[in-house]
Amino acid sequence: MKIALVGMPGGGKSTVGRQLGRQIGVPFVDSDHEIEARIGGSIRAFFDSEGEEAFRALESEVIAELMQRPGDCIVATGGGAVLKERNRELLHAQATVLYLRSTPEDLFRRLRHDTTRPLLQVRDPLAKLRELYHQRDPLYRRCAHYVLESARPSVHALVNMALMQLELAGLLDPTRVAATVGAGPV
Repeated sequence: MKIALVGMPGGGKSTVGRQLGRQIGVPFVDSDHEIEARIGGSIRAFFDSEGEEAFRALESEVIAELMQRPGDCIVATGGGAVLKERNRELLHAQATVLYLRSTPEDLFRRLRHDTTRPLLQVRDPLAKLRELYHQRDPLYRRCAHYVLESARPSVHALVNMALMQLELAGLLDPTRVAATVGAGPV
């Protein structure tokens, strides 16, 4: 089983994905970290030197490779991964996609001091988040199998919401979760 997490920058995809992986005993992969390992540097530097189009092409390659890896895993995607139709189709077909949805205002509270996200290095980051949200929210929804509201809950609550949704959908055996809860890192 592959689970992919989509959503806006700062929506908790990596944090929730890592914890969810521990809970169900499957590996967690962050597509942004895979990209940085491949380019040998930061996404921000690559974005600045090569541009968004080159970054999005590389991101698509990495997502395709992650979806083709054998075995179960949880994949956190970059916030803009859904911009390419190919990525949306591939994620939807090859994984159970959870959209961690937050409002631009909640995201701004979390990200206002973050200097690592290239698209938010602008004069008015809140306006940029609103613009990105209005552009991407319909794409996240099209790609997702399930939408989880992530604005206020703690990481623990979000992980439990994800587990419950996966169990209710019949995608996760509750005994598998029970066996790993409290067992520590896998």
